[in-house]
Amino acid sequence: MKKIFSIGFLSLGTLAFSQQVESIKTIFTDKISIRALELYDHKVWYSGSDSKFGFVDLKDAKNQKQVKLSDEKLEFRTLAQDKTSFYAINIVSPGHFFRIDKKDLKSQIIFTDSAKTAFYDALHFVNDKLAYAFSDADSDQLLKLAVYKEGKWGMFKNTLKLNDGEAAFAASNTNISSTKKYVWIATGGKASRILRLNLKNEKLEVFKTPFIQGESSQGMYSIDFSGDQFGIAVGGDYTKQEANVNNIATTHDGGETWQIQASGQNAGYMTCVKIKPGSKGKEIVAVGDQHVSYSSDFGKTWKKISEEKGLYVCQWIDENRVVFAGKDRIVEMKIK
Repeated sequence: MKKIFSIGFLSLGTLAFSQQVESIKTIFTDKISIRALELYDHKVWYSGSDSKFGFVDLKDAKNQKQVKLSDEKLEFRTLAQDKTSFYAINIVSPGHFFRIDKKDLKSQIIFTDSAKTAFYDALHFVNDKLAYAFSDADSDQLLKLAVYKEGKWGMFKNTLKLNDGEAAFAASNTNISSTKKYVWIATGGKASRILRLNLKNEKLEVFKTPFIQGESSQGMYSIDFSGDQFGIAVGGDYTKQEANVNNIATTHDGGETWQIQASGQNAGYMTCVKIKPGSKGKEIVAVGDQHVSYSSDFGKTWKKISEEKGLYVCQWIDENRVVFAGKDRIVEMKIK
C-alpha cells in the first residue's frame, strides 16, 4: 500500500539544517529498491527491484502508476529516455534492454546481452539518437559499452583494456555524464579512473584520478558535468560509509586532471551527485545511504543538510526542489 506523508523537523539536530532545507515529504512508498530516476511530463519515473517500473505525479502524488516489465523478478538499476520511450536494463546476465512506450507503458525487449559477465551499471542518452550503456567487462577485460545509434543497439568496438578489478558501481545510474562534445565514464574498484569519449572522432582517452581506490568497494560512484570543463565526482567505500578521505574530486579541464576536495571534512560515502540547473557547477547536491549533503562553492566545502537514511539517487526538479529515491520510497525535498 502506498502512502503519502510529510516528515517534520523535531530534533535540534535537524533544526540546524533548516537554513537550507525547507521541507521533506515522502511521495511514494512500496517494497522496492530504486537506484534510477527520470523526470518527464511533471512526473518522476523510476525503475527498481522485482521488475517494477512506474511514475509518481509531482503535482498530485496520489496520481501514480506501476507496471511489471517482466514476469521474472529482475532488478533494474538503469533508466533513460528519448522523446517517445523509456529504456531500462536489468543488472545480471542475460542483460535485457527494455523499451517502454511513454504513451501506454507497454514494454518490449529490443536487445539482449547474453554474456555470462553482463552486468550493466549505467545507461545514458546523449541525445534522442545516441545512447551508451556501460557493463562490467568480459574475460578479455576490454571496455564494454553498448551503443544506441540509428534506432538500434549494438556493441561499441574498441581496444581499451580495463585493469584487473576495475569496474563500476550500479549505485545510481550516474557513472556516465555527457555534453555535446564528450561522454565521461567513471570506473571504480581496484582502479578508479575517468574514461573520456570524444563524440566527434570517437577517440577514447583514459585519465588517472587521486580518488580512493584499490579495493573492490572503493572508487567513484557518481559523476556530473556542467559544460565541457567542470565536473564533480563522489563516492568512497560502501563497506566503510563513515570514511571521508579522498572521496570527492573536481575537474576544471574536462576530466584530464582531478583535485581532491573536502577530504576528511565531509559526511562520507556518496552514491549520487547532481549539479543544480543554471548554477554552472557552483551549487551541488549529493546523497549517500546515511545523509544528504550540499555544496555552494563548486564542491570545495560541504554541509550535511539532512540525515535521511536509505536514499541512493537524486534528480533536480527545478532550482529549489530535488527528488530522491532508495529503499522503499521516493522523497521530495525543498531547499531554500
